[in-house]
Amino acid sequence: MKRATAFRLVLVTAPDLKTARMLAKAALTAKLVACANVVPKIESHYWWRGKLESDAEVLIIFKATRSKLAALEKLIVAKHPYNTPEFIALPLTEGNRRYLDWLAASVT
Repeated sequence: MKRATAFRLVLVTAPDLKTARMLAKAALTAKLVACANVVPKIESHYWWRGKLESDAEVLIIFKATRSKLAALEKLIVAKHPYNTPEFIALPLTEGNRRYLDWLAASVT
């Protein structure tokens, strides 16, 4: 295991698969992330403007570096159709050395 404090998992939801794929491709093309996992058919329940809502959504899990978070957030907010897109970055503590080396080399 290797310390992984320079890396983040970023969660972003999208309204549909087409949007999720577009966001994933944009982040990958910009070299802001090493990987984007697109998880279709999630069900989100949330408060919005004082009302309880629920929708089918798609979850994107980005593997990123802490140093690229601001640029990744800017890209997601600019290209996302939601007025208030989810963008949550979770810190990593440890991971497989070879995987983390690949992740670092893939994000420039």
